[in-house]
Amino acid sequence: MRTIHILGTGCGKCQTLFDNARKAVEVTGADYEVVKVTDIVEMLSFHAIGLPALAIDGQVKSSGRVLSAEEIKPLLLQASGGLS
Repeated sequence: MRTIHILGTGCGKCQTLFDNARKAVEVTGADYEVVKVTDIVEMLSFHAIGLPALAIDGQVKSSGRVLSAEEIKPLLLQASGGLS
């Protein structure tokens, strides 16, 4: 299974991004686990410029903003080679 990491301190924006990522996974049928990362040392290992951030399979795809589920869906499709 592939992984989506939501990087953040646990604030409301981080939770919204987490929820939107889960919704995008559900809608696309992609085989991803969505994981919250709140440990600062682990967050630093991703080299995200801002929080909240979204990483797919270890690569930061968005930082400093809350993506909607509709904005996340094409990222998932692109990461999985267009297959859902």
